[in-house]
Amino acid sequence: MTIPPYAELLGLSLEPGDPAPTLVMPFGPDVIGRPGFLHGGAIGGLLEMAAVAALKQALETEGGGRVKPINLTVDYMRGGRDKETRARGTVTRLGKRVANVDAIAWQDDPDRPIARAHLNYLIAR
Repeated sequence: MTIPPYAELLGLSLEPGDPAPTLVMPFGPDVIGRPGFLHGGAIGGLLEMAAVAALKQALETEGGGRVKPINLTVDYMRGGRDKETRARGTVTRLGKRVANVDAIAWQDDPDRPIARAHLNYLIAR
């Protein structure tokens, strides 16, 4: 699976071995907000890329397609500290023209996310 150029800008990589695409974002100068913490935009970008990866994987099983974001809602739950951050998307509905995807971002434990997002996509098959 290839990841979009924006994912490369954030330094994202795919975690090997997971059946669902899990993206990893290293902490570094390009993603710092206030000192010692991740920028909210970097977290939002990570969530969006995780959602796209999950949706692309789901579409591959149905012959592929292009996706276009309709809307995105991010809930920030706690500050992202100076360590690696992971994110994974889950396709909750895959219709003919619209898909709904949830994504979470975490650092230590996926049961304690730092942020979550709900995204809607238009699908062109």
